[in-house]
Amino acid sequence: MNDQQSGSTTSTLFDYAPAPESRSVVDIAPSYGLFIDGEFREAAGGKVFTTHSPADEEVLSEVAYGQADDVDAAVRAARAAFETWSALPGTERAKYLFRIARIVQERSRELAVLETLDNGKPIRETRDADLPLVAAHFFYYAGWADKLSYAGCGPDPRPLGVAAQVVPWNFPLLMLAWKIAPALAAGNTVVLKPAETTPLSALFFADICRQAGLPSGVVNIVTGDGATGAALVGHPDVHKVAFTGSTAVGKEIARTVAGTDKRLTLELGGKGANIVFEDAPLDQAVEGIVGGIFFNQGQVCCAGSRLLVQESVHDEVLDALKRRLRTLRVGDPLDKNTDVGAINSAEQLARITELAEAGEAEGAERWSPPCELPERGHWFAPTVFTGVGQAHRIAQEEIFGPVLSVLTFRTPEEAVAKANNTPYGLSAGIWTEKGSRILKLANQLRAGVVWANTFNKFDPTSPFGGYKESGYGREGGRHGLEAYLEHA
Repeated sequence: MNDQQSGSTTSTLFDYAPAPESRSVVDIAPSYGLFIDGEFREAAGGKVFTTHSPADEEVLSEVAYGQADDVDAAVRAARAAFETWSALPGTERAKYLFRIARIVQERSRELAVLETLDNGKPIRETRDADLPLVAAHFFYYAGWADKLSYAGCGPDPRPLGVAAQVVPWNFPLLMLAWKIAPALAAGNTVVLKPAETTPLSALFFADICRQAGLPSGVVNIVTGDGATGAALVGHPDVHKVAFTGSTAVGKEIARTVAGTDKRLTLELGGKGANIVFEDAPLDQAVEGIVGGIFFNQGQVCCAGSRLLVQESVHDEVLDALKRRLRTLRVGDPLDKNTDVGAINSAEQLARITELAEAGEAEGAERWSPPCELPERGHWFAPTVFTGVGQAHRIAQEEIFGPVLSVLTFRTPEEAVAKANNTPYGLSAGIWTEKGSRILKLANQLRAGVVWANTFNKFDPTSPFGGYKESGYGREGGRHGLEAYLEHA
């Protein structure tokens, strides 16, 4: 017990027996085509690519590689379906969204296992966070479908037409829901391009659309890589572009759309500050810090990757944080006991590794809890850097991994100045018992989302988005409808 109290060993009072979720609940086909006009079909050029499990590099399936001809076919199908879909009364569109939501709930275990296999995140996260939120977004926007005149876009708002949607690999199914649900509720039709490394849940969603009886062409799924996404974004018959992903790609999309009449929303990178004051509930704050940066292996655009701690409690917070990190379980994402899963790809692991090495080279002190990483797959131990300066790359660049940079402050003014000293502006967290301080700082922080005494909490009724290089526009809530409606 003395060793455990001093933190000199990683042993615990009891060990966790393996608790693997069964893979048998999901049936992954050996190959998948593109979903266009209500049917799966081969890519026009016949090209395919493979998708792998990040945890052990197993090939999961072969997927069609869509190119310009396929994108064109999907957009034409969406345009043809738009006339009928947009003419439906909102109450009728709502019925389809409700059906989709219910089917997602019914198939949630299957979808959670699928997402964990394809993405690498722990099953507890896909099961308890991702899938409930996916269903909640479809339920929420189903409720808006017959109330669009109250959305703040005029008394008789109209849908735009065909929405091109490009989603990332960190929350494949959830980001799909964030985009497809409001688009359909508003009367638009959709062509969606999932991320190259995580295409499977979108293809399973295509089957859910068929199961729900959604009219052909209303939702189309074209798999591929960046070139596929570029062909979709640049298609002349697309009326709305929605993108979630890296800032670099977001800038390229903005250049492509510039000079056209296409509507655009971008949700890009982040370098969120998690600010802990000396009067904060420190045990609660430590849990918020851990959830803020190690949830989904830190592969979260709004991750609290910069911890700003008031000097007077710095040592206390760091000691408690290190004790907590020693209890994190890294390993098989399908094990229900796992806290930290696999990094999504070899490319992303290389990016995290390079920036972590830069942090050491620039003089920051690196620490990780003792943990045994699996031999196969893509893995990175939870990592904390102390002694971080404002100019360090790990304090300025988005790492998108389980790496926390710790800085200190003395006054609220210094905390705000350091929090805002970043090219990004997506998220922030404030930990203090003073409500007046929370309200004052929230207005001073240049972040689209500011959490108070919590972190990474989401709700379909609440808008989400950023400033500066974190993009523009909002998703979620009433605000999420605005980008899909024409003011009357």
